[in-house]
Amino acid sequence: MRIQRQILKESNLRSTPSRSKILGLFLHNPHALSYSDIEKEVAPSFDRVTVYRTLKSFLDKGIIHKILDDSGGLKYGLCSDHCTNTEHQHDHVHFKCTQCGQTSCLDEVEIPAFDLPGGYKIEEVNLLIQGTCPSCR
Repeated sequence: MRIQRQILKESNLRSTPSRSKILGLFLHNPHALSYSDIEKEVAPSFDRVTVYRTLKSFLDKGIIHKILDDSGGLKYGLCSDHCTNTEHQHDHVHFKCTQCGQTSCLDEVEIPAFDLPGGYKIEEVNLLIQGTCPSCR
């Protein structure tokens, strides 16, 4: 609970029951979470609007980041210390296990640099690798 309060304070967010609970889910789960994962964990304590607004606040403040899933859906992962409310730094790959379906940030694996043809400007790069995680092997 103390860690949640510290993160919220450093992000200039008030500590509310919904923020503390949802942030706790990210802190105690090594995998990325979908909106429905989060909603299942906090229902019926908090409604959909509260969950949505909390996730938006966390995204805006650099606490969590979006991860595109292979199905086109979104998951959310806890940001590293390098993220701020003005810029997310996610030069790492994401790994989705084809057995258990869990998505993880692989912070130690950097996304390689790309040389694009003239006229193209990179704004964001998402790299999702699929395979079998250590737990499922």
